Amino acid sequence: MKRVWNRIKNSKILAGLRYARYVIFHPFDGFWDLTHANEGSLGAANVIIFLTLAVRLVRLRFTGFMFLDIYWPEVSVWTETLTILVPLLLFCISNWAITTLFDGKGTFKHIYMGVGYALTPYPIIQLIMVILSNLVTSDEGVFYSVLNGLSLGWCAFLIIIALMMIHVYSLGRTILSTLASILGMLIIMLICLGFFSMLSEAIAFVGSLIREIQIRVY
Repeated sequence: MKRVWNRIKNSKILAGLRYARYVIFHPFDGFWDLTHANEGSLGAANVIIFLTLAVRLVRLRFTGFMFLDIYWPEVSVWTETLTILVPLLLFCISNWAITTLFDGKGTFKHIYMGVGYALTPYPIIQLIMVILSNLVTSDEGVFYSVLNGLSLGWCAFLIIIALMMIHVYSLGRTILSTLASILGMLIIMLICLGFFSMLSEAIAFVGSLIREIQIRVY
């Protein structure tokens, strides 16, 4: 048992999770070392993203009704999961594609890890918010709103710093590439929607053609 615990304690994922604490309070040095000095780990980034998804579901289920009135039986776990995973992956793909054209230094793996680590404050603060929402009154709800804004704002700030350090960009160039990445996400979504729309129409046409042949033959 002791050997198992020592292996877990010394694992790269656990070390990467400990490093996340350093990253969120020292983002410039943290994100630079994350990608240029091989600190952190891809496994730890995956764990942070998983915790983000898990805490979002916990928030939807257990937040006090005064702050979030949701009928849980109507909530789709898969839909809620995809609403975070799909935009995250699309953003990473779009940012990688755009920065590759404009001398960005980061790989897709670096971008994914950076964004994953930048989400660290979200599960921590949102979990505090869930507990707080069941303890405070509506008049004290300002604390809930402040924490919500802090969790989102902190993550957004960390993502900007992460991309700046990963690609070795200036702040202005990072903001422009981030806005371009968001636009790229929308373009990718439109292309995918168009493709699936054409595919569904093609399948429907083939199905109707087969039915027509069957009617004429039989």
